[in-house]
Amino acid sequence: MKRAVIIGTGSALPARVLTNAELEGMVETSDEWITARTGIKTRRIAGAGEKTSQLAAAAARRALALAGLTPEELDLILVGTITADMTMPSCACLVQKELGAVRAFAFDLNAACSGFLYALDVADKYIRSDPDLKIMVIGAETLSSRVDWHDRNTCVLFGDGAGACVVTGAESNGNHQRGYLAAKLYADGSLWELLHLEGAPGHNPDLPGAALTAHPSIRMYGREVFRHAVRAMADAVGKVLADQGITPAQLSLVIPHQANIRIIRSLAEHLALPLEKVYVNVDKYGNTSAATIPIALDEANRQGRLAAGDLLLLCAFGGGFTWGASLIRW
Repeated sequence: MKRAVIIGTGSALPARVLTNAELEGMVETSDEWITARTGIKTRRIAGAGEKTSQLAAAAARRALALAGLTPEELDLILVGTITADMTMPSCACLVQKELGAVRAFAFDLNAACSGFLYALDVADKYIRSDPDLKIMVIGAETLSSRVDWHDRNTCVLFGDGAGACVVTGAESNGNHQRGYLAAKLYADGSLWELLHLEGAPGHNPDLPGAALTAHPSIRMYGREVFRHAVRAMADAVGKVLADQGITPAQLSLVIPHQANIRIIRSLAEHLALPLEKVYVNVDKYGNTSAATIPIALDEANRQGRLAAGDLLLLCAFGGGFTWGASLIRW
């Protein structure tokens, strides 16, 4: 039986590094305050030539190189993002153009910070239908363009970047069911106001909501989001592991959404896992939404932290609310 397997990973980050010390001169905050509450020390901020589609394409090129494929061999490009360059065309279509992936169809998927997990699950469904497909799955964001830089509660959290992976079908490896094993994905739109990003105002006065502004930015009620995030991710992880008959101790590595070090530590405690088994880079990049997991996945892969047969757990929580967990045998 063929399963969806990841055969290449890549990531791309803007050149500019914004430190906590620099933020001290921009808003009323401090390095100590940011570090203690979030674990973030620096984040990357996009500049000229680093639009979401350009970062996504750069990450995709690295993933293709590791997979030993050319852009022309791709059949589908999926991009999880809430910060596409424009409303239309999609970020995925612009990536297709940038890569020269002339055979691929392409579309975006909006699930906020869970976007990469959702997109990976969609790719798995396509592979089940046609195991020979070559699919590029990307999480990419330039959240710096959607942040209110006068709001210290949000501007210290977010950064820019992109991560990608190439997915195709492959036979199971011996006794191991190699590849994408299972996922549990969820949403609760009733809580959208706790973490949201408004769209640009429309021209029909009867349709836009009264809250819409000309320059929308991320709005978040941090305490409530934290409370829901910890509980929801722990529940999703528990269910996907139970369904597969796997215990947390059997996991080789957990790559959680990199939003806040306290959320990550709470999840590790819930799973009774040492932090050494949990990949953390939130200190370097902050919260890059849909890009956090694929960036971390690429880093872990290139650092040699993933070996054949390893059980890898991915989990995320984001605006919507959306959340979920995926289990992969490397």
